[in-house]
Amino acid sequence: MAFPYMETVVGFMIFMYLFHTYLDIRQYAVLKLPSLPKTLEGVISQEKFEKSRAYSLDRSRFRFVHKFVTIVLHSAILLSRLFPWFWKRSGDFLVFIGLDAENEILQSLAFLAGAMIWSQITYLPFSLYSTFVIEAHHGFNKQTIWLFIRDMIKEIVLSIIIGPPIVAAVIVIVQNGGPYIAIYLWAFLLVLSLMMMTLYPILIAPLFNKFTPLPDGELRVKIENLASSLKFPLKKLFVVDGSKRSSHSNAYMYGFFKNKRIVLYDTLIQQCKNEEEIVAVIAHELGHWKLNHTIYFFIAFQVLTFLKLGGYSLVRHSKDLFRSFGFHTQPVLIGLIIFELIVLPLQNLVSFGMNLVSRSFEFQADAFAKKLGYAAALRASLVKLQEENLSAMNTDPWYSAYHYSHPPLVERLAAIDEQQKRETEGR
Repeated sequence: MAFPYMETVVGFMIFMYLFHTYLDIRQYAVLKLPSLPKTLEGVISQEKFEKSRAYSLDRSRFRFVHKFVTIVLHSAILLSRLFPWFWKRSGDFLVFIGLDAENEILQSLAFLAGAMIWSQITYLPFSLYSTFVIEAHHGFNKQTIWLFIRDMIKEIVLSIIIGPPIVAAVIVIVQNGGPYIAIYLWAFLLVLSLMMMTLYPILIAPLFNKFTPLPDGELRVKIENLASSLKFPLKKLFVVDGSKRSSHSNAYMYGFFKNKRIVLYDTLIQQCKNEEEIVAVIAHELGHWKLNHTIYFFIAFQVLTFLKLGGYSLVRHSKDLFRSFGFHTQPVLIGLIIFELIVLPLQNLVSFGMNLVSRSFEFQADAFAKKLGYAAALRASLVKLQEENLSAMNTDPWYSAYHYSHPPLVERLAAIDEQQKRETEGR
């Protein structure tokens, strides 16, 4: 008797849904607490706490509904055999429009086109509600419905332009790669990721946002001096108009080798009136660079990708695996999708482990900024960003340990204070 792969996958999906729901319930109970954590009393205003609490509770309730609908749809698609049915209909569609249904690349593209339409239909109501009800109600949403629609159209067009060549290349590699499929696929995806990391900020991101050089002034001088002192090869310093969509704030850097760029959200500049606070945020980001955190994550991602592709190459010819999901042929695209489903348990463990590492890196980057003399400014900026973004003030330890890639504010402030205390005692 063949192993019930599909039923096992659905069972694990439901188990993880129940586990996530349990964590969500724990977090929801903590979010309902009517008072701040003791360490934030006098640091965060009561007004901001009440706003943060209301925002977090609304988002939490929304997640309950969204996750429930998602697990019901995904389970129904697999259990009702809609997956293989839709693959067959994709071939019928090709025949209807006069194309070769025996061409696996064409059928894969037709399948993905239908999946994209289905995804847009099922996801759109949640996206609209999140943006124009929750985010708008709490003062974050700044975009109009027309900007929302334009963004969606741009994303679809980009998918149509970029997706087919990538899918076709992957299928050709798998069909002709022989025993070295994992190596060839990994090499292709590595080159592709490097290309996208290079081209995205130059060609794609400007389609959605306007990037302008940070004006001359004291803030620019301070950031450039900081970068220079750390030998960070800063080539461009931009401000992005994030405020046209949301009042959430952020800052990031990108680029390879000697061509690094730093991007500040205009909302960050508006919210942090003290320039030292903005420089402290940049000092934190430069800490990630100086401590090679980005490189470590990139290498880890490449290793995990190679191992995953190696696993795929071992099972891609398994007839029992395909039959369990209702397929009597073994298309490359379907094999990749099925493999993603059967490695969900491992991916959840990996994601949990990566979050643990990420939180450790955040503490290190905070400590780096503090050593540069930005302890007070960093502390103030963390509090300011927590307040302005209405981030959750109270967090359940289990929920944050599993989901958070950044430590909660209470833990970050405690780490900064502890480090400062040790340094004071050591003098």
